[in-house]
Amino acid sequence: MHMGHLVPFLFTKWLQDTFDVPLVIQMTDDEKFYFKDLTIEQLEKMTIENIKDIIAMGFNKDKTFIFNNFNYVGTMYKTIARIEKATTASQVRGCFGFKGEDNVGKWMFPAIQAAPSFSVCFPHLFPNPKKNVYCLIPQAIDQDPYFRLTRDIAPRLGFLKPALIHSKFFPGLSGSAGKMSSSVGAAVFLTDTEKQIKTKINAAFSGGGKDKEEHLLMGGLNEVDVPIQWLSFFMDDDDEFARIQHEYAAGRMMSGEVKKILIAIIAKIVKGHQDARKEVSQAVIDEFMAIRPLKYEGNKKAKEAAAAQPAKAE
Repeated sequence: MHMGHLVPFLFTKWLQDTFDVPLVIQMTDDEKFYFKDLTIEQLEKMTIENIKDIIAMGFNKDKTFIFNNFNYVGTMYKTIARIEKATTASQVRGCFGFKGEDNVGKWMFPAIQAAPSFSVCFPHLFPNPKKNVYCLIPQAIDQDPYFRLTRDIAPRLGFLKPALIHSKFFPGLSGSAGKMSSSVGAAVFLTDTEKQIKTKINAAFSGGGKDKEEHLLMGGLNEVDVPIQWLSFFMDDDDEFARIQHEYAAGRMMSGEVKKILIAIIAKIVKGHQDARKEVSQAVIDEFMAIRPLKYEGNKKAKEAAAAQPAKAE
């Protein structure tokens, strides 16, 4: 996993901590099997490694259920079948652009991705099958087509539409358009050393002048400067970030100074994650993936507000 993968998970952890709500994390090992040239055995190992990375982000074990599709799909299968029957091949082709020569797994996967949006798929968490529970899905923007389709079919199946919060694309170090990829040199990985992080960020695309004289005269371009964009994701102090942007745009702060600040922040995040990951044993993974009730109370302020509402007249 790289820093771009971290963003939606960090936000999701904030939601869990702030609102004291249950969290379900779907590991789509089957998707990788359909879309990539990997064996099931390779994917099983990759999934475990990804789960370690996710747990290391600090999610509360008592409020978090992690599952992988290969092992849990049986519980969801009735819901998946209903979704598949309510969705036409034309809808899937129009949404994802699949062709006749694509494997059947690709065509059916949107239904598997959609199913966990509905609480009926988790009877151990929500035992009343007739009671819909609202679902909020934090996601990277490239996942949006799956859940647009999900929202379209939900009312026809008697389910609540899932709500979505999108994370915009996290820029690669090269400054190219689109999201960060795993290309060599374009990403900072959660396994990188401090030296590797420093080397990569120092080589990142800059919006500064071609030399010191031009930079002092013209200032830097915050809009295209990758270190500035990364700070917008990872710097907690908004006032300090605003100051850096102002000073950089005015030419009073050099690109090297911005990169130095970013290196310190990213190195601290990665080191903290690596330390936490070392504590994730197979026993810890089993606890997160165990089928059991979760412990949560929900947002107390929301409950108080709901209780304060006047009763509706019959």
